[in-house]
Amino acid sequence: MDRQNVVTALETALTDVLERPVTGLTGDVKLFDDLHLDSTTMLEMLMALENSIGLVVDPEDLDADDFVSVDTFTDFVLRTRLEQVSA
Repeated sequence: MDRQNVVTALETALTDVLERPVTGLTGDVKLFDDLHLDSTTMLEMLMALENSIGLVVDPEDLDADDFVSVDTFTDFVLRTRLEQVSA
């Protein structure tokens, strides 16, 4: 899975969770400030990604710094998936 696949999956998950079209995300888009996510929508987004791309996240691994922007979240997803494949 590459960065673009993660961003596309993120757009799909956010479209479902926010119940409005989310497209054209760039790396500098702030998840909380620009998209107005909160902790509940963030968890719903993680669950949607779990279903769509098989992302498995341990709540203890969550760090607020991973959810600042599309780039930081994409890095988190790629790192998490790599750890899952390596395990």
